[in-house]
Amino acid sequence: MDKKQLREYIRLFKESGLSKMELSETGGDGSFTVKLENAPAQYVQAVPAALPAAPAQSAPAAPAEEPSSVKDFNKYRDVKSPMVGIFYASPSPDAEPFVKVGSKVKKGDTLCIIEAMKLMNDVVAEEDGEIVEICAENGALVEFGQILFKLF
Repeated sequence: MDKKQLREYIRLFKESGLSKMELSETGGDGSFTVKLENAPAQYVQAVPAALPAAPAQSAPAAPAEEPSSVKDFNKYRDVKSPMVGIFYASPSPDAEPFVKVGSKVKKGDTLCIIEAMKLMNDVVAEEDGEIVEICAENGALVEFGQILFKLF
C-alpha cells in the first residue's frame, strides 16, 4: 500500500467518526489497525441522586387529598381498531362527529365507523367512560390494533 492511498484511508477514517478501523492488504505482507485515541464522547444520561432520608416522625402524616380535576393517567383505556380500513368520525361528511374530546360515552355507544371492503363497520364503546383523546384522523387509513381513542 502506498503512502497516498494510506493517507486517503486515514482521511476517510477521521471524517467517518469511527473509533477503530482495521485494514489489510490482500497479497501484501502486512495489515494495520488505525485506532483513534480521543474517541468521540459518548452520551450518558444523568441519574438523579437519591434524596436524603426524611427525619423519623412519631405519627404518620395524613395523605394530601387530590383535586377532583386531576386524572390518573394509569386509568386510561385504549379503544383499538378491530380491522384495517378508513376511519370516519361521523356518519356522513356534513354530520357532527359521533364523539368529541370530553364526550361521555356509555357501553354500546358508536364511537366511529371503519370502512373495510366497501362495508361500514361501527366501532362501539365496550365500557362507560369519557373521551380524552382522539388518536385517528378523519378519512385516514387505520391499521388493525391501532389506537383510535383514549377513554378515562
